[in-house]
Amino acid sequence: MNSLIAVATVKEEVKMKGSDIQAKQKKYSLQSWSAQKNTAPIPVEKAEGMYFWDFEGNRYSDMSSQLVNLNIGFGNKAVNQAIKDQVDQYCFLSPAYAAESRANLAEKVISVMPDNISKVFFTNGGSDANENAVKIARMFSGKFKVFSRYRSYHGSSFGAGNLTGEPRRYALEPGAPGFIKFFDPYIYREAIEFTSEADATAYYLTKLKEQIIYEGANNVAAIVLETITGSNGVIIPPAGYLPGVRAICDEFGILMICDEVMTGWGRTGKIFGFENFDVKPDIITFAKGVTCGYVPIGGVAVSKEIADYFDDNYLSCGLTYSGHPLACAAGLATINFYQEAKILDNVNAVGKVLAETLEKLKEKHACVGDVRYIGLFSAIELVKSKESKEALVPYGKDPEGVMPKILGMLKAKKFMTYFHENMLIVAPPLIITAAQLTEEMEKMDEVLTQVDQTFL
Repeated sequence: MNSLIAVATVKEEVKMKGSDIQAKQKKYSLQSWSAQKNTAPIPVEKAEGMYFWDFEGNRYSDMSSQLVNLNIGFGNKAVNQAIKDQVDQYCFLSPAYAAESRANLAEKVISVMPDNISKVFFTNGGSDANENAVKIARMFSGKFKVFSRYRSYHGSSFGAGNLTGEPRRYALEPGAPGFIKFFDPYIYREAIEFTSEADATAYYLTKLKEQIIYEGANNVAAIVLETITGSNGVIIPPAGYLPGVRAICDEFGILMICDEVMTGWGRTGKIFGFENFDVKPDIITFAKGVTCGYVPIGGVAVSKEIADYFDDNYLSCGLTYSGHPLACAAGLATINFYQEAKILDNVNAVGKVLAETLEKLKEKHACVGDVRYIGLFSAIELVKSKESKEALVPYGKDPEGVMPKILGMLKAKKFMTYFHENMLIVAPPLIITAAQLTEEMEKMDEVLTQVDQTFL
């Protein structure tokens, strides 16, 4: 054995206290999306299923699946074992070589995709999946403009950040040319009172088509959509909207890209969110739930037409960790677990309980303007007045820190989730039971009562 590999230093392990871990992380690590001074990350000692514990023994309920990615919860034994087995073979192999776990995951991913999808390019996560999707669309089409929506979030790297429509794009501006924004079908906040979903769909599709014509349809490579707008409010498209976008894309020779980073892998009660709307995208991006964060990975799945194009044309995409063997092993085990455990059945059954609970909260609480839900993916929109629909905090601002205070109320009850703008996200792990959900949503009910009394 190589002596450099064999050398090991043996020393007695000294277990750190939770407070020491927190202090060290604050001292040396920059925390995402935060002013650093007041951050106080909870030191986590152990985790199992949908729960995690701090070093004082307090149990917390993960009601956002961490970042809407930990679909299978903590400590899945099958996925853990798959990673261990891959470690014993090798941990890394360049994308230029053929790896068993990489080949098997690619085959598995394509097997659950629509029949027009034939190949996948693996990435490190969702941001670079969306960046590479845009690159592929531009290379394939020879066009450069890309449409995305104002309430979208597609990632924080430069390309994905330009694709993003909400305020997290501001730090990247002035941005790259060619990124065009259009409005979500956000019926709750629309100034027009629609008589039906069909009327709303017709309105939004007409405006989108008009904008494409104004931008020059011959310049537009792709329309990129979160199939269901995610952290910006779980905005579910009205009936006929996504098929209408598909038709517009077909009319003008534009690629339809569905960002399934958050809605993919069972979150909505289907394997992919677009399956709820009877459409087939040309390109599908995914990440999060494919490995549930056990090892990071993402991907760009492309149609046969696009895949065939790159048989003879150079694919100018590459990442050192594309198709990382450990991640691929985790991904294959995760998808197998979804299927063997019949996770979609659980999502649809418990999703009905979530829907009923949310509607009751909307009826009961003055602060709840709207609730939106599909499967185990939901948002509670908080308002100052149901009549005026005035948001509890202004868009892009929260000068009084109202939403962090509400999150603190939930945290005090060990209900852990996150907010965005005036929305509270409820997206628990897909393994949650109806009894567990009911127990946790009672805490939400209590906190919303506090909000009614404190902020209205």
